[in-house]
Amino acid sequence: MTSNDLLTDPERALAETARMAAARALEAAGPEPAPGDTAAEDSAARSVLSALAGAGLLTQVAPPDGSLPSVRAVCAIREELARASGLADVMFVMQGLGACALSLAGGAECRSRYLPGVARGDMIAAFALTEPSAGSDVAALATRAVRDADHYVLDGAKTFISNAGLAGFYTVFARTGEPGSGRHGLTAFVVSAGTPGLRVVERLTVSAPHPIGTLELSGCRVPAADRLGEEGSGHALALKVLDRFRPTVGAAAAGFARRALEESLERARSRRQFGRTLAEFQAIRFKLADMATWLSAARLLVMRAATLVDEGRDARRASAMAKLYATEAAQRIVDEAVQIHGGLGVTRGQVVERLYREVRALRIYEGTSEIQRSIIAHSLLKESA
Repeated sequence: MTSNDLLTDPERALAETARMAAARALEAAGPEPAPGDTAAEDSAARSVLSALAGAGLLTQVAPPDGSLPSVRAVCAIREELARASGLADVMFVMQGLGACALSLAGGAECRSRYLPGVARGDMIAAFALTEPSAGSDVAALATRAVRDADHYVLDGAKTFISNAGLAGFYTVFARTGEPGSGRHGLTAFVVSAGTPGLRVVERLTVSAPHPIGTLELSGCRVPAADRLGEEGSGHALALKVLDRFRPTVGAAAAGFARRALEESLERARSRRQFGRTLAEFQAIRFKLADMATWLSAARLLVMRAATLVDEGRDARRASAMAKLYATEAAQRIVDEAVQIHGGLGVTRGQVVERLYREVRALRIYEGTSEIQRSIIAHSLLKESA
């Protein structure tokens, strides 16, 4: 089964556009930045985003009119981008992740101020949820937002924020309720990058280089008009955003896995050991068979979840299953690809070595595999009660 087997004709056209845009993006970005070279990371990220915008792809993940994107379309695009470049994938999806809360809960003026620029690639978006002491436990967020006349004053810290330092705005989640109010006391805000009191205090070096860092908010005054939804609605809003994008994480995982399988097939045909190609050894053939089967199963789960979301049906369990299985399967597929490549597979600069670094984060962000299992089990128990 190929990815095209599951797509409509318009989705196939988008996937082909993404394939060509990814090639242009890679050429524009140049070699992968060295770890810690933030200037090179920023330059590569901007070049990639420009190529994606030029292909019209950003309108698919962040429609300028404030409508919600087709999750199936975003999945088709993410698989192609991830197959080519983890950086292209993350720059694409962050435009949607950072802007989605505006589409769901922003006022008309707020949407018109930011969303057209996001779709053009002029405005870089970021999603600021995670904190140093609150990751999976969103209800434990400590960043505070205190009402002061027609403003809110935000104080706190956010970390592991993709596009930190590049973003034109951040979708920030903060506590407007009393300490200990848990998920009921959270509210979302749009915070412009130029707002006094907001600064990037650290850029983080991660295994797959891209702009990511830690934000500090100290006496940061945000207009009340830039609040997203009502006070106390932030937790529900965050879950709505994450539930829409979780299937697309699975699609990115399928893209990484697909490239790993392609590289493994080529290696198995060309590498000779003991007078035979690797492809002639049953052990290698069984690996390839398992990899292809895991990839096909992942794609089916991803597109099932995406279809349910687009149809407006309850897709929380399906989305969790898609993200859980696809990311775990992709990790196995890439690991097998490294094994098939042998010593070459752990050599810096090789495709499968890069994939090995890029695929690992997918089992953590937007809800760890353990969180997905909790969501699935909760749904099953509730349904069977």
